[in-house]
Amino acid sequence: MGLITSLSPQIKQYLVITGNYWAFTLTDGALRMLIVLYFHQLGYDPLSIAMLFLFYEIFGVITNLVGGWLGARFGLNRTMNIGLALQIVALAMLLAPTSMLSILYVMAAQALSGIAKDLNKMSAKSAIKLLVPSDEQSQLYKWVALLTGSKNTLKGVGFFLGGLLLTLLEFHGAILAMICMLTAVWLFSLFALKEDLGKAKNKAKFSELFSKSKAINVLSAARLFLFGARDVWFVVALPVFLAATFGWDHWWVGGFMASWVIGYGIVQSFAPAFTGKKSGQVPNGRSAFLWASYLTIIPALIALALHYDFYIQAAIIIGLLIFGVVFAINSSLHSYLIVSLADSDGVSLDVGFYYMANAMGRLIGTVLSGWVYQQYGLEACLWISSAFIALAALLSLALPQTAEVPSP
Repeated sequence: MGLITSLSPQIKQYLVITGNYWAFTLTDGALRMLIVLYFHQLGYDPLSIAMLFLFYEIFGVITNLVGGWLGARFGLNRTMNIGLALQIVALAMLLAPTSMLSILYVMAAQALSGIAKDLNKMSAKSAIKLLVPSDEQSQLYKWVALLTGSKNTLKGVGFFLGGLLLTLLEFHGAILAMICMLTAVWLFSLFALKEDLGKAKNKAKFSELFSKSKAINVLSAARLFLFGARDVWFVVALPVFLAATFGWDHWWVGGFMASWVIGYGIVQSFAPAFTGKKSGQVPNGRSAFLWASYLTIIPALIALALHYDFYIQAAIIIGLLIFGVVFAINSSLHSYLIVSLADSDGVSLDVGFYYMANAMGRLIGTVLSGWVYQQYGLEACLWISSAFIALAALLSLALPQTAEVPSP
């Protein structure tokens, strides 16, 4: 207890924000797995289950754009707490009797969950910028990497948690347990988060939703293509391919995907060690270009293995693991760049705009993943992935090419 009271106010706020983000992420990952497994048990086909998450992605795009303005105008503490409250409401909607859980109803609940998730994420990422002095960019990179990596690790843990809760408590019991946990976190957050954190000195205008910074616009476009490249083969095409081609049941598929997400998050946390932090450097536009260039090669090689029928199972599993490592570094690097480049006054405007592009990339990737796989197969999805990453790499050349800090 004495250790906690001796911490600086910045560290205490970082811990509260991270704890909020972790709790939310656990329920977000668990809820996704609960819905997939439960509706599979009810006899829904894969395409119908995928449609349940469509509003989740669409409303993520809208929320990031508007949420950045809300955070700058009313404070990040409020947007983070609103996100937690909305997730509780979304979970409560799913306590309805099974007969009421139609596709449209669950899509509406997922829309609310999508709004909640992106309010929470935008608030957490923006708040970190305000807790680190502007001359400590290396520390900022470390904190952003830890927050981003731990979130994705816990999302993977959430996949396992969802399956475990469904087994032990059944669907409605699992939902109720998550509501109780998240309500406790929300009540604590209402008192622990600093008031007016992230509130702009000048009232943010609604017309300022779209970034006027060239660097932010370029980075946002690169992010769109980067996450579109992941989801175009990862969201629908890969799980269906693993089940249909290799004969894996849904537990094997879900477990493999969850393990991938956990590993991906762990690598993100240690990304600074791969990108020059030891030499006193932090990422810049050149770093983003180089790491995206490395990533471009991986889906192309997997596509070639599929085309020539070359050890397909090994190529996909090993290729996916390598893709996960390099993609995690790219993602963590981008997450640092947006927080670093964002304007401190009204930081959430820039971060919200950037994550709007991130959500748009996920939406495009999700839609293409189902349609392209159905029409042309996994190989085509992989070629599109490679092309998207190449575009992200080229866009990175227009980012600031210098961003060094003195060695600690």
